[in-house]
Amino acid sequence: MNAVAPLPDDAADLLAQIRAARVYEVAQASALEAAPLLGERLGRPVLLKREDQQSVFSFKLRGAYNRMVQLDAAQRGRGVVAASAGNHAQGVALAAAKLGIRATIVMPVTAPQVKVDAVRRFGGAMVELVLTGDSYSDAQAAAARLQAERGAVFVHPFDDPAVIAGQGTIGLEILRQHPGPLEAVFVPVGGGGLLAGVAACIKALRPEVKVIGVQASDSDAMARSLEAGTRVALDEVGLFADGTAVKQVGALTFALCRQHVDAMLRVDTDAICAAIRDIHQDTRSVAEPSGALALAGLKHYVATHGGGRGALVAIVSGANMNFDRLRFVAERAEVGEQREAVFAVTIPEERGSFRRFCATLGRHDITEFNYRIGDARLAHIFVGVRIASRDEREALAAAFRAQQFEVLDLTDDELAKLHLRHMIGGRSPLARDELLYRFEFPERPGALTRFLDHMHPDWNISLFHYRNHGADHGRILVGIQVPAAELPLFRRFLATLGYPHVDESAHPAYRLLLRQ
Repeated sequence: MNAVAPLPDDAADLLAQIRAARVYEVAQASALEAAPLLGERLGRPVLLKREDQQSVFSFKLRGAYNRMVQLDAAQRGRGVVAASAGNHAQGVALAAAKLGIRATIVMPVTAPQVKVDAVRRFGGAMVELVLTGDSYSDAQAAAARLQAERGAVFVHPFDDPAVIAGQGTIGLEILRQHPGPLEAVFVPVGGGGLLAGVAACIKALRPEVKVIGVQASDSDAMARSLEAGTRVALDEVGLFADGTAVKQVGALTFALCRQHVDAMLRVDTDAICAAIRDIHQDTRSVAEPSGALALAGLKHYVATHGGGRGALVAIVSGANMNFDRLRFVAERAEVGEQREAVFAVTIPEERGSFRRFCATLGRHDITEFNYRIGDARLAHIFVGVRIASRDEREALAAAFRAQQFEVLDLTDDELAKLHLRHMIGGRSPLARDELLYRFEFPERPGALTRFLDHMHPDWNISLFHYRNHGADHGRILVGIQVPAAELPLFRRFLATLGYPHVDESAHPAYRLLLRQ
């Protein structure tokens, strides 16, 4: 792989490279927008640097173009090779098409399809796309082999002075756009090119401003390296924040970050999902997981550092999100914001205990309710509840215990959130005389509790499934044990209940999977 130039001799030299970077031939000076809803909630001015608004929906075109536009005629004739998890690939593809340079781009097979499609669209006939490996590091190894075979120029996604300078233009823009009091700038980190460039720029011009890197807790190579004082290679990286899934940071970026970065923060998947939602609420845009990393770190910083007054800036680095990920993001955002608590509650399988359970929930909105009869003495319920704080979560658990209900707090349990919530059920020999009904009701606060209050106390509920998906109508599935002699009374009950309903008792899948 071709060598890159050494680091500039001093900060002034790097700053000069940042100022001279030729990024605006393809990039725009992105907006620095206030996030009023989040700022009010946090009690601090919060600003979002909107790199998701670039033509490739990511900041990466800055560094890629600044590197490629500096190639001489001989280098351009040999073509370029690049490795990327997705966003750098789009920048290289765009630059290749604009500059007329042939490019071979290697991406991991785990790269989101939206990014793969965009590379083909931006690069057109100038780009050959190769998919291999599970992470950026795997793609980089394959790209190194291709570069050696073809004698092409390697366009590194982060460990190159021209790339670092291109990304550093974001720091210049932030300082120009916000000359007032600025406490900290939060930067997402994969290999470190964006963090190195922004930190070097800001520390050269406004050394009092903190520059804080943010990484996913399962892809924290920079944080570990800075802690160890040497570059650390991770054995595996998490792939949710795929744009920052890098096993080892660059030598140049590591040296610059050691010199200029004030701190590193780690955030988990739930916190990232909550940050994606926060960005959407203030901007109506959907950031990709790596694009929301910085805001997740900003929120963590505010929760642990009180008393500051200056503005806080988070770089929204990208919006190349696969649409099919949105369901997962919505599912986990409430937990990440500590707005949903998830419990497994055990109550006696006897008349009146279910009503006591509902009364204990009080006016809390129920986000999920799963139950299947399986024990003659005890009922095990999986329930999600909307909360305002961790204190409220603990108070609710205490209220269950005060009713002599056993409770297991599963809010932070990965197995429960990913799998167990979908596996409550199965056949039950106790579900005699069971009828299966689907009901719909207007989805508004307290609607499910009101539904439960209207259920007739003389019939046992043997199955219950509900999940709030944010639709205008709530949908629940209920198994009710009604003896044959009481069917006329049950039909009158349905007629007076006032909710649309469908009898699913003869459904073949129900009889195959749930009916004893």
